[in-house]
Amino acid sequence: MTAPLCAQDYAELARARLDPAIWAWLESGGADERTARANIDAWPALQLRGRALRPLAGAHTRLELNGQALAHPILIAPTAWHGLVHPDGETATSLAAAATGTPYILSAQSGTAIETLAALPEPPLLWFQLYAQRRREDTLALATRALQAGARALVLTVDAPVNGVRNAEQRSGFRVPDTIRSVHLDGLSPPAARPAPPGGSPLFGSGLLESAPTWDDVAWLRDRLPAGTPLWLKGILDPEDALLALAHGVDGLIVSNHGGRCLDTLPATCDALPAVAQAVAGRIPLLVDGGIRRGTDILKALALGARGVLIGRPVLHALAAGGAPALAHLVQVLRGELEVAMALTGCRTLGDIGPGVLWVPGQAA
Repeated sequence: MTAPLCAQDYAELARARLDPAIWAWLESGGADERTARANIDAWPALQLRGRALRPLAGAHTRLELNGQALAHPILIAPTAWHGLVHPDGETATSLAAAATGTPYILSAQSGTAIETLAALPEPPLLWFQLYAQRRREDTLALATRALQAGARALVLTVDAPVNGVRNAEQRSGFRVPDTIRSVHLDGLSPPAARPAPPGGSPLFGSGLLESAPTWDDVAWLRDRLPAGTPLWLKGILDPEDALLALAHGVDGLIVSNHGGRCLDTLPATCDALPAVAQAVAGRIPLLVDGGIRRGTDILKALALGARGVLIGRPVLHALAAGGAPALAHLVQVLRGELEVAMALTGCRTLGDIGPGVLWVPGQAA
């Protein structure tokens, strides 16, 4: 292959370089992987309206989120164990994020501590992802640790109280090596599982769901965070849940189906986003992930109501292909593709992007 030119090029390089079991862990979706495929297929299915002779002087991709000025609407999604694909792990990701002005949502299951990344000579803008722990106090302790290290926002993932059925990963025999661990979870109380009785329910009889988070846990956490701490929920697909999030004082939502890795046959995030945006009606910002592979995908996400997008698997593809320089290049490629798409649809700024950039057959000009 020649030098990579797009996200798919990095995916092909990563597949060639990674152990097949690690590739299966990275790429696998839930069950028959219909949702994982739909995430990728839905964005290109939307068509754009090309516009001519629009004023474009002074064009830019700047925006503001959580009161933070950003150069572009691309964020790095929280994904676990970057050390599986590159020896520098989350440090390489942080270097690329800082070099490109890209916010990095560090996973609670990262193999590098947030304090280490925050102490880099040029640290990125760090957000921190939380999973609700069995004990509420552990969740709060993890949030407090992240904020004290410099995290500028907290992202509570709410769509994975249990793991999905990932047959492709199971068939590969993937196991997390002993050299990789989720350093932020050291010392926290693990879920209290118990063996199911003979003939009993494998999940419902295990006790794992007894500590599954609820809206009461969101309210409890919101009340105990320092004033002004941005709290986002990741994993919202249903407009009714979006309205509940508003009622619980959440500051932002990430429309996500966990990359199609949990419940299969959920809608693609592209298809779920408009209803969530309609329910929220601009009262809090939305981000979206799932299947973003081109700058045109980013443009369409913004047209459907998102303020920005998260990239997950493509980050790991680029890391596997060439570490921090490759990831920085990928972000710049996506940003460049977005700028081209904006120019050719007549959008000078992100504020110009709305439903009108999407082609509707038979629509009036």
